[in-house]
Amino acid sequence: MADAKPVTAPEGATGVLVLANGDIAWGRGFGAEGEAVGEVCFHTAMTGYQEVMTDPSFAGQIITFTFPHIGNVGANAEDVEANDPHALGIIVREDVTAPSNFRSVERLDEWMKRHDRIGLAGIDTRALTRRIRTGGAPNGVISHRADGKFDIPLLLRMARAWPGLEGMDLAISVTTETHYGWEGGIWRLGFGYDEAADAAKRPHVVAIDYGAKRNIYRNLVKAGAKVSVLPATATFDQVMVLKPDGIFLSNGPGDPAATGDYAVPVIQALLETRIPLFGICLGHQLLGLAVGAETTKMFQGHRGANHPVKRLSDGAVEITSMNHGFAVVGATLPATARETHVSLFDGSNAGFELTDRPAFSVQYHPEASPGPQDSLYLFEKFVGSLAVSS
Repeated sequence: MADAKPVTAPEGATGVLVLANGDIAWGRGFGAEGEAVGEVCFHTAMTGYQEVMTDPSFAGQIITFTFPHIGNVGANAEDVEANDPHALGIIVREDVTAPSNFRSVERLDEWMKRHDRIGLAGIDTRALTRRIRTGGAPNGVISHRADGKFDIPLLLRMARAWPGLEGMDLAISVTTETHYGWEGGIWRLGFGYDEAADAAKRPHVVAIDYGAKRNIYRNLVKAGAKVSVLPATATFDQVMVLKPDGIFLSNGPGDPAATGDYAVPVIQALLETRIPLFGICLGHQLLGLAVGAETTKMFQGHRGANHPVKRLSDGAVEITSMNHGFAVVGATLPATARETHVSLFDGSNAGFELTDRPAFSVQYHPEASPGPQDSLYLFEKFVGSLAVSS
């Protein structure tokens, strides 16, 4: 990031990133025109930018991709984790090129424009990533104006006025509004997504949606479950009336302590039923809060598809997909919780299980999308533990 803070765009600049500390990076805008303010983070995956953009866990965030060639395989209607993108925008090194992939149906920049999302190319993403690694994830504004005219003082005020993710409940803004039954399995090349499986004699998993990725539900179905989905605000009675054989707590965005105001009492009551429970990402953090642990805002967060996690039961290392800016403080877990996984990057908690009730959770994303499939066994572990109710 340059130390100079010009207020006039250099020749050819149609996009700009303005950070709350006054740093400015000029680039070339693409996608939709306008402004978006949020937390600027970085993501290290080399593939799966559509899945990343549509992951509801990225609500409130602007993603810097460390891989330079984003957009080179175009966009399609299958590689999404939600109907619309939840990330506010993306920052990339190279201009988006014409796609070169047989599955592409449109260019990434056209897809982003259609979904009202802003892109910024021509940025030194290595320098920006180093700034985030050393200074933490900053608040910032990304702006795209085809005429190259920017009100930098206004953008700076926007960046400084944004309150940040700490204390922010974003699950409420991305959750489903209604109860529905999930249909369909995983995607296969040449076949698309599998047809809905016969639900007869399948254990019934009730999933609480705090911002779930679709591939989680697909893998629950693949593991043998029937899946029903409820909103983040679902009550204990609304869960129990569906007669669940298992309960799933999904991923999602924002501060778990804020979402926990309404989610934790429900989870605590569900734990008392001793129905098996499985949580991922935000669901992992909420389970931690429900048993008395603490969560904390991370300095830079974990976002990528190559995060090594050690499984403490046997020492095996899983390469995982991660996307989180908050974490469970492992040292605060109660005596009835056993740590099962730790990050090999920084030693932070990546999973635990309860010793007095059938519940476990992981901080990472075993469903990947994008990412490796080392941890798909967790879906089989969970669904395989369920008994089908009569």
